[in-house]
Amino acid sequence: MIEVDITDSMINRARKKAKEMGRLNNSITAGMGNLVGFIGEEVAAHVLRHSGKKVVEENTYDYDLVVDGVKVDVKTKSTSVAPLPHYSNSVANFNTKQQCDYYVFIRVKKDLTVGWWCGVYSKSQFFKDAVFMKKGQLDADNKYVVKADCYNLPISQLKEML
Repeated sequence: MIEVDITDSMINRARKKAKEMGRLNNSITAGMGNLVGFIGEEVAAHVLRHSGKKVVEENTYDYDLVVDGVKVDVKTKSTSVAPLPHYSNSVANFNTKQQCDYYVFIRVKKDLTVGWWCGVYSKSQFFKDAVFMKKGQLDADNKYVVKADCYNLPISQLKEML
């Protein structure tokens, strides 16, 4: 995992994008997660650029970033604590048709001071290895009640980098 301090400029860019986007269809958080999602993209782009990758921001329905020609969708969750290896990364069931090559999983602290790069996973392999969870089901690994039908994979199974 890579910890990233979230800067004011990251927050300002994310706020602008969140305002422009408005509420997404099927939003689990009724649009409130847009800011956190865009901060997650800022964290992902920061980590990728610092690892020497060429990053282009796209923000389409299917993917958020193009990294050295690879389409990447960033999945972000907010958290009150630093993530642990057994915490789950999720892809909502209604997002399984997105045309991306990889998922990047990010956690953002609720006070927006820090984010964590949890890792990456190829989309094609993710659905083979992840566990399907129904809305309302308790994830026994981390005692979290799932808010929407989704596929979960623990942080410990992610790859470090593209």
